[in-house]
Amino acid sequence: MNHAAVRLRSVTRSYGRNTGAVTALDGVTLDVPRGTFTAVMGPSGSGKSTLLQCTAGLDRPTGGQVFLGDTELTGLSERKLTLLRRTRIGFVFQAFNLLPSLSAEQNVALPLRLAGRRPKRAEVLDVLERVGLRDRAGHRPGELSGGQQQRVALARALVTRPDVLFGDEPTGALDSETGRQVLKLLRAMVDGGQTVIMVTHDPVAASFADRVLFLADGRVRDELSSPAAGQVAARMTRMAAVPC
Repeated sequence: MNHAAVRLRSVTRSYGRNTGAVTALDGVTLDVPRGTFTAVMGPSGSGKSTLLQCTAGLDRPTGGQVFLGDTELTGLSERKLTLLRRTRIGFVFQAFNLLPSLSAEQNVALPLRLAGRRPKRAEVLDVLERVGLRDRAGHRPGELSGGQQQRVALARALVTRPDVLFGDEPTGALDSETGRQVLKLLRAMVDGGQTVIMVTHDPVAASFADRVLFLADGRVRDELSSPAAGQVAARMTRMAAVPC
């Protein structure tokens, strides 16, 4: 078995045709080791979201290969790709995307039901316990704070025990202190063996990661290991000042 949770090989993604074509990803090759926290940053239009979507199987690359462990996503049928996303990939977005009519417990159980499994209440409550919300299991989203709703969304993403958890600006809708609590939770999960890939614009959020990848014009232009928030901010400032 490969030690990388995710591998990209010469991945390209273009939209449109001929003179109107736009290249969102331009030959990206990278490995994400298992049990690590990777942050992806870059200016608007750099390809961050496209990279996340292609890596998570939400979008198909125009060229190249994407692997989740030893499974090549780019060769899967739409049906198999849907099944893989439901069982091996978790998602957390800026918008919590919880169903307002369902309790926290029911929202967390939803991915298991979609995957054709009958949720065991104990495993649903266990994952709510992990995010500190077992005592809120019966509450609906409207009865929870923004930070609590995001933690329910995180529990929902984790209930299938995914190989990789993808976050698209997961703290973007939260105030700084609540966002920091969610990031500490993600960090603790990575320290426990979970793999996390997160797109963010926030240097403080990126400082919780093991590695930051900096994108510009669809390419990985730079990276930083064990980053401090100040280092990340300085690198982003430098990238904005120097034409690629």
